[in-house]
Amino acid sequence: MRRVVITGIGTVNPLGNTFKESWDSLIRGVSGIGRITKINVSNSKWKYAGEIKHFDPCNYMSQKEARILDPFIQYALASSLMALEDAGLINHKKICSQDCIGLIIGSSRGGILTLEKEIEKILKNKNSTPKRLVSPYVMPVSTISMAASFISQKLELSDYSISISNACASGTIAIGEAYRLIRGGYKRVVLCGGSEAPICRICIEGYGVAGALSGINDSSASRPFDKTRNGFVLSEGSCMLILEDLMHALKRNAKIYAEIVGYGNVTAPVHMTSPSKDGEVRAISLALKDAGLSPEQIDYISAHGTSTPSGDKVEAESIKQFFGKYARSVHISAIKSMTGHMLGGSGPLEVAFTAMSLKEGILPPIINLNHIDPECDLNYVRKTMRKKVKYALSSSFGFGGVNAVIVVKNHYF
Repeated sequence: MRRVVITGIGTVNPLGNTFKESWDSLIRGVSGIGRITKINVSNSKWKYAGEIKHFDPCNYMSQKEARILDPFIQYALASSLMALEDAGLINHKKICSQDCIGLIIGSSRGGILTLEKEIEKILKNKNSTPKRLVSPYVMPVSTISMAASFISQKLELSDYSISISNACASGTIAIGEAYRLIRGGYKRVVLCGGSEAPICRICIEGYGVAGALSGINDSSASRPFDKTRNGFVLSEGSCMLILEDLMHALKRNAKIYAEIVGYGNVTAPVHMTSPSKDGEVRAISLALKDAGLSPEQIDYISAHGTSTPSGDKVEAESIKQFFGKYARSVHISAIKSMTGHMLGGSGPLEVAFTAMSLKEGILPPIINLNHIDPECDLNYVRKTMRKKVKYALSSSFGFGGVNAVIVVKNHYF
C-alpha cells in the first residue's frame, strides 16, 4: 500500500481568495459571513451568507469563459491552479510534471446559479417571442461534471476523471476516493476537492423553508454547538488539494502538509434530511479502522458543525458514543462558524485546514460559541491555541444520510 500525502492546496472562500489569506483569517477568528450582496434578498427572511469577495475570474480564464461559465466552475479552476502551483506541478498555467494527474471534484448543487438565471429569463419573456430564450451554454455549464471537464480542457489533462455529487459530503468523498486511488497504486497524483456557488434565491428559499437556515440576520448567525443556534449559513467557495504518493513527493522534494491515513464512507438512509447517529459513528469507525488507529489516538476533530439544532446535537452524541471516556479529551473545532456552509466545498477546506493545523501546531477556534449547549458538552476550542497533534479527524455529513470521515496524520510528528 502506498502512503498518501497532501502537497498542494488552493482555495477561494468567504475567508479569502488564497489559502494563506484564508488560514490567517481562520486563526484570527475572523468571520466571513455578511449581508448578501450578489442577489436581491429584500423580501427574503434570510439575508446573510458567506460570499466570496473581490474575486476576478479573468485572473484565471478569458473574459468570454468568465461570461459563460457558472461560478462554481470558475472557483474550481482558480482553486485547482493555485493547488497545482502550490505543489510545484505547474508553471505559467502549464502542467510541468510528466505524470498523468487524476481529477476528482465534488459538488452538491453544480451550476444552479446559471439555471436560476436562465429560468428568470424565460419567465421575464414568457409573453414575448425573443429570438433566443436561453443561453446555448445553459445545459453544459450547469452540469456538475463540467467543473472537472473544463479544468481538464483548460490544463490539457486527459486522464482519470470523476465528478461526485453526494450532498454536503461531496468534496470530502472526492478526497477519500482520490486517497484510495493513490494508496491502491492506480495513480501517483490526484487533484481533488469540491466547489459550490449556491447563493441564489432557490437555494436560500429552499434550505430556508426546509428549516435548515439560520434566522439570525447578522455575522454571528453560524453558531456551532451553541444553545442559541438555529440553522446553518449558506456559503459559496471551493478548495482543491493535490494528493500524492509519498515516494513520488519525496523524489521531487515536494512540500508536504500532512498525510492522509484513513477514510470512511457510509450511507445511512434513515431520513431525507435528518442526521443519523448510527451512520456518523460507523463512518468514524471505518475511517479509524482503515487508519489502524484506536479512539484514544485521535487528538483533534474538525467537526462538521453546521449550527443546525439537530445536526450538532447528533454529531456531539456520535462523538460521545464512539470515543466513550476519551470524548471530552479530544479538542474540537468547527470552521463553519467563520465560513458558513459551503456545501460540497466545505469538506475539502476543512481537510486542508486540519492538515495545516497539524503542520503548524495551531488549532483554530469556534467563534460565536458563547453558551455551550448542555447536550453538546465536549472539549471545544474557543480561542486559537497552540497544540501539537499527531492524528486528527475531519468529518462531513449530508442530506440523504451520507457520511464521510478523513483521518489526517502529522507528517512531522
